Amino acid sequence: MSTFPRHPTSLVQLLREAQAERGWLPRALLASLAAELGLTLAHVEGVASFYRFFHLQPAGRTRILFSDNVTDRMLGSVELMHELCKRLGVRPGEVRGDGRVSVAATSCTGLCDQGPALLVNHHRVVTRLDAERIARIAELVEADVPSAHWPAEWSRVDDNVRRADVLLGEPFSPGAALAAALARGAQGTLAEVQRANLRGRGGAGFSTGTKWALCRDVPGVNDAGRVIVCNADEGEPGTFKDRVLLTRHADEVIEGMTIAALAVGATQGFVYLRGEYRYLLEQLEAVLQRRRDAKLLGAAILGQAGFDFDIAIHLGAGAYVCGEESALIESLEGKRGAPRIRPPFPVEHGYLGRPTAVNNVETFCAAAHIALRGGDWWAAIGTPQSTGTKIHSISGDCERPGLYEYPFGTTVATLLADCGARDAQAVQVGGPSGTCLAAGEFNRRIAFEDVPTAGALMVFDASRDLFEVARSFAHFFAHESCGFCTPCRVGTELVARRMDKLAVGHGSRHDFDVLLELDALLHGATHCGLGAAACNPLRDTVLKFRPAYERRLKSLQFVPGFDLDAELSEARAATGRDDPAAHLETTHG
Repeated sequence: MSTFPRHPTSLVQLLREAQAERGWLPRALLASLAAELGLTLAHVEGVASFYRFFHLQPAGRTRILFSDNVTDRMLGSVELMHELCKRLGVRPGEVRGDGRVSVAATSCTGLCDQGPALLVNHHRVVTRLDAERIARIAELVEADVPSAHWPAEWSRVDDNVRRADVLLGEPFSPGAALAAALARGAQGTLAEVQRANLRGRGGAGFSTGTKWALCRDVPGVNDAGRVIVCNADEGEPGTFKDRVLLTRHADEVIEGMTIAALAVGATQGFVYLRGEYRYLLEQLEAVLQRRRDAKLLGAAILGQAGFDFDIAIHLGAGAYVCGEESALIESLEGKRGAPRIRPPFPVEHGYLGRPTAVNNVETFCAAAHIALRGGDWWAAIGTPQSTGTKIHSISGDCERPGLYEYPFGTTVATLLADCGARDAQAVQVGGPSGTCLAAGEFNRRIAFEDVPTAGALMVFDASRDLFEVARSFAHFFAHESCGFCTPCRVGTELVARRMDKLAVGHGSRHDFDVLLELDALLHGATHCGLGAAACNPLRDTVLKFRPAYERRLKSLQFVPGFDLDAELSEARAATGRDDPAAHLETTHG
């Protein structure tokens, strides 16, 4: 309790710290936290049960989570997980009888360029898994060797910057952009960002200058002031650009946040760091402290009286939905990460009711460069509607996975040629919630006016089954639904089950029609945009790769997803009957 403020906003962080010591979260511990923070036990349990990295039942002393993104699967992650389970004598998703180990799968860990990958105790990463490493991991677990003493090479995370432009390639001197912003003043700095036509790099593409102006102009703000939040919850499968920016360009990101604070008059900032990037925490804390020591953060920044702004890092606990800005703010406040009803929008009523500007990691990095070189410079790159450059996380069936930075307006074909993609039949742009492009569309351009993207680009060659790709994404959305609204909570699960039925050969035209109906329902009735996008992979692959679905249709009529006659086997055994009249004749029609 001495590490964090004794306030309900600290709940998620305290739960993480408590679990790191105990290994899980017993009810008595939750009750103690509730008493300390003035909360009900029901509230604390509700928060703890929401995040997938929290355990309300005893978990293995060594908790191993395999990344389950489709690109990890393409590299053999499922087979490797089953091999480890076999060696350790544990079933996937369960804790071994002696309590020493558990093995399960989790969503994308942001290491798609060097997978298959896994997390150990939600802290240590292991990349580039193969049979040899799996065998050695089993030996170390059996020998009770702590993961901190595992070979350091296993946790090497390469940046894999394959093509750098103005963000990834140009040198940056800490403080230079901030000094330029101070010379222009708050209004002048905001004008430069507006002149640059910088749009958010998280996928939605909202004007950054407009967002900052709306936050600044909210009337009647109390003395607590406004808030700047960096959304580093990079949960979209296939995306890992923010990981590299936070590793190599943290100064630009933090400086961009500080420039935003100057422009809107903010006093407090947060970096919401996804739980899978826990291994970056100490490094980022060191950057913040170094900047405080250099008077680039804290009170009277660069000697400017009244320019006070500091940043804290909030660590997530495994929830895809927290990438949505209002859900992220709920999590910052120590709550379940359920998206808010809007309006009001965060720029008006955000963190603790204060005007809050939430931007992506790449957006803040770009803002720092704009402050240094001016809005006209940025606007001259890319297209008139999509200015500047965009960083792409490329993975899948290509020779050189990694980061590629291009001006907006670059064709998908250019990206594929540069990354060494051969015989590509499809590209998933922007992650599962984005767009699936078939080969005939590779001449389209990456831009908000053509193909927008949050930064992920997954390549699938001719050997891949696009139905299985879409099915994998369907299970991802079903697993990650926050459960707030019925259309998403139930609809995503129904989509996954129908696709499973097709996969095992029990599909009919009726199932196909139901999938299309569910697509329409989710797209128009869910509470937030994440639920509305859950069927994007289904819609795109049905439209562009329909034979992959049709060859799984066993009949044009209804086919049950299970064996009706087999379900009566226990009744027959209980009555001692096995005559023809005790069996069902399965008919279709």
